[in-house]
Parts: sequence; C-alpha cells; structure tokens
Amino acid sequence: MKKLKNEAELLKEALRVGQVYFEKRGAGSFEATDSQSNKIEVLYRLFVNDGLIQPLAKDQENELHMKHKLALWIERQLPADHPLKK
Repeated sequence: MKKLKNEAELLKEALRVGQVYFEKRGAGSFEATDSQSNKIEVLYRLFVNDGLIQPLAKDQENELHMKHKLALWIERQLPADHPLKK
C-alpha cells in the first residue's frame, strides 16, 4: 500500500463528504461523540454496500486499510485542479 500525498487531508475530506452522503441516503447520522474509527468503518461498509468502492480482502479489513480506501475514493471524486491533488 503506497501512501498518498496529503492522505490525512484526503481522509478528512472523505469523512466530511461521506457524512453528507450517509445522511442524504437516509442511512442515519453521526453524533458529535462518535469516534473517527467508528465513522471510518461505517462509511467504508456503506460505500462497499453501495458499490462505490471495492471491498478489501478479509485479512486486510483494518482501520489503516479502510482509511486508505476512503482517501483513494475521495481523490478520484475531486476535480483535477483541486488543491488536495497537487
């Protein structure tokens, strides 16, 4: 797994956009007390279920790999001239 440039910022943006998707889809909402780990896992599973991202192999389903998958997903959604892609 190759680390992305700006991966932490990409993850932050993926969580922000993912939360909006989560709520607009009607799947629920996050509380202010929900941990980042919980949000990452919920969004990862939702995106896999909806076919937005490919699932990880069962032996690779951990927080580190889920974070990377979400960062990859948002990187592909952003326009080419977005500051996070530079």
